[in-house]
Amino acid sequence: MDIGIGLPTTIPGAAGSDLVRWARRAESTGFSTLGALDRFVYDNYEPLTALSVAAGATERIRLATTILIAAYRDSAALLAKQTASLQRLSGNRLVLGVAAGGRADDYEANGTSYEDRGRRLDTMLDEIRQVWLATGRWADVGPAPNPPPPLIVGGHSPAAMRRVARHGAGWIAGGSSAAGFAVLAAQARQAWTDAGHGGAPRTYALAYVSLGRDGRSAAEQYLRRYYAFIGEKADRAAAGVITDGSQLQDLRAAYAAAGCDELLLFPCVADPDQVDLIAKDALS
Repeated sequence: MDIGIGLPTTIPGAAGSDLVRWARRAESTGFSTLGALDRFVYDNYEPLTALSVAAGATERIRLATTILIAAYRDSAALLAKQTASLQRLSGNRLVLGVAAGGRADDYEANGTSYEDRGRRLDTMLDEIRQVWLATGRWADVGPAPNPPPPLIVGGHSPAAMRRVARHGAGWIAGGSSAAGFAVLAAQARQAWTDAGHGGAPRTYALAYVSLGRDGRSAAEQYLRRYYAFIGEKADRAAAGVITDGSQLQDLRAAYAAAGCDELLLFPCVADPDQVDLIAKDALS
């Protein structure tokens, strides 16, 4: 199982220099991927912009949107051009993770429809692929990514699982338990098989980690704010954060046993020293 790490793009106050140092340390310590979360109505960095900064600071590590809420964006063609540009400029290191998202305010702030976001996402993914392949009315839009970024799809609904089989190369779970991941990953694999694909989709999972002094209090403060929109469930999200090395080793083992292909560990503080603390138990 590969182990990736998230950039601290959703932690208020994180500076550009923090992202650069974080990305370089993640690559030097051996993490497989740098992930970036997406929100619009929040004090966070736009994920494609942040990953572009990380791309310029690194040479080998993968760069993944985990996930991008694509359907609140106006133009599939523009998004295709942005992602194709990042793919080319990074030396083909981008993994494009997308999902419909669950916050109406992100859509309202962009003037896009929330209720039909799933159908809109399906249409956008078709159009993105056409732009990448320079077909139809987008034949002259570049740069053509060669190869196109792998597309991974998030979500737990039957529609999301069908989207994995139709559009994606993989499925990504949100924060949950390893047992919950195993159940949903099986659904993703079944949808993949039902669509006539060989092999299996690549599976990804996310978890929050906050190690070191005051790790628990920092995580609770951050996650309660980040997940305030889900009410009391925000407390459960904060309670589930990994705050010591033995917990992290157990988490890694549980996801590996559940058949996860890549586990991405997201921070709750922006201090780049957190990369080394997480690497000690996640990569040993």
